[in-house]
Amino acid sequence: MSAASSSLPAPVISVRDLRVTYGDREVLHGIQFDVMRGETVVILGGSGSGKSTLLRALVGLEKPSAGEVLLKGTDLARATARELDVIRKKIGLSFQGGALIGSMTVGENIALPLLEHSDLAPSTIEVMVRIKLEQVGLSGFERFSPSQLSGGMKKRAAIARALAMDPEILFFDEPSAGLDPIMAAGIDQLILNLKKAYAITMIVVTHELASAFLIADRIILIDRGNILATGPAKDIQQSTHPRVRQFLDRMADSTADDEVDHLRIFTEGI
Repeated sequence: MSAASSSLPAPVISVRDLRVTYGDREVLHGIQFDVMRGETVVILGGSGSGKSTLLRALVGLEKPSAGEVLLKGTDLARATARELDVIRKKIGLSFQGGALIGSMTVGENIALPLLEHSDLAPSTIEVMVRIKLEQVGLSGFERFSPSQLSGGMKKRAAIARALAMDPEILFFDEPSAGLDPIMAAGIDQLILNLKKAYAITMIVVTHELASAFLIADRIILIDRGNILATGPAKDIQQSTHPRVRQFLDRMADSTADDEVDHLRIFTEGI
């Protein structure tokens, strides 16, 4: 290895020949890519494409049948419980439906990771909760219950909770799904604001083209468990690959096998 290559920064996330199998059906077929520090990577794909399984593998919730996922050099499948605990303190995950605990206030939801994983005094946690709410545009909502929030506000509260531990890596699962265009645009802008203000590496899983092209430094297009295309948004938009064009131009797949597609959707949990 040359001195120049050895001095290159190491990837924050490195995925090597990742395969995930459910029963006798392989869902991810040798996925491979790197994510660098501070990069915003959008994993784009339709229902049943494998993107949700990939996200679960990236955060350690899905064990690969082969290959490896390295987060900051730690192989998630082979890590000890202590190593996993260290890694989980460095990542934040904003779930698709928000996953806020209904019996807790918004402030208590955001404080939960700090109570579980830090030794901070309650007064300090209270201040941090207010700071996180301000970062996502929800100042003053700490005493509200999740049921009192709109869909967009729930998404923002979930992002605030994901930010609670000041993570180095932030994962979003369909951040604008189920929102009207105006609310979705607000979430996209929030992600852009976080991108500008903090040195956070962000992985966004979505099927929303407009969001992907707006927020991504790089797009990874997943199709049927394979990486179909990867590159800057402009390159993806200009692709002449027939399958990429079919996805971007929203063309129906007349050759799809309904039974297999249904199984893919079921195993993806979509």
